[in-house]
Amino acid sequence: MTYDLWYWDGIPGRGEFVRLALEAGGIAYRERAREPGADGATLAADMAARREYPPFAPPYLVAGKMTLAQTANILLFLGEKHGLAPKSVEGRLWVNQLQLTIADMVAEAHDTHHPISSSDYYEDQKAEAARRARSFREERMPKFLGYFERVLEGQQAWLAGGERWTYADLSLFQLVDGLLYAFPKRMATLAASYPKVMALHARVAALPELQPYFQSGRRLPYGDGIFRRYRELDAA
Repeated sequence: MTYDLWYWDGIPGRGEFVRLALEAGGIAYRERAREPGADGATLAADMAARREYPPFAPPYLVAGKMTLAQTANILLFLGEKHGLAPKSVEGRLWVNQLQLTIADMVAEAHDTHHPISSSDYYEDQKAEAARRARSFREERMPKFLGYFERVLEGQQAWLAGGERWTYADLSLFQLVDGLLYAFPKRMATLAASYPKVMALHARVAALPELQPYFQSGRRLPYGDGIFRRYRELDAA
């Protein structure tokens, strides 16, 4: 089966967490909103036309007659269907729990530059963003990264143990990668405190399964999505 992945073109966003799983798993898919002639209106029309199990927002994955939305939900499905998560129920739920925790931090990273309203410009909420970003840098980043560091203690290489990555490892890579882009000064200070997290980021970056994707030019650059670089929001 070839899946249809729908997400806004031009930004990695939450769609990138799904792309990494599809690419690393060697799973056939089509990026529908990036096809020739498609645009945001194409995506919106497709989403509005889905009457059974309608998605609230992209990303969503079309698998035959099923439409699956919410990043963690999509990855839960792919993990079980394509062996990107442990075989046991306990293991799959543990990886899903890790994914949901990653999603929490992703949301907080987004809110550093849009703490009041996603529909307003950053320039209209700069004072609030500065305050939110300071709290994120000083309190939330160490708390989340410290949690993942503890999870990795005693493990050979991956979050769920074992010899092979899961989709949660790919997602933690994407989270750390986004933080390195958006908060380079802060991450330079914090990196030494979380060596296992940083080592996992390097391991995923070097996965042979992902090299064709990384070298293809299809991996979208950071910019106006979740992870944004504003110098005034970053500090060591």
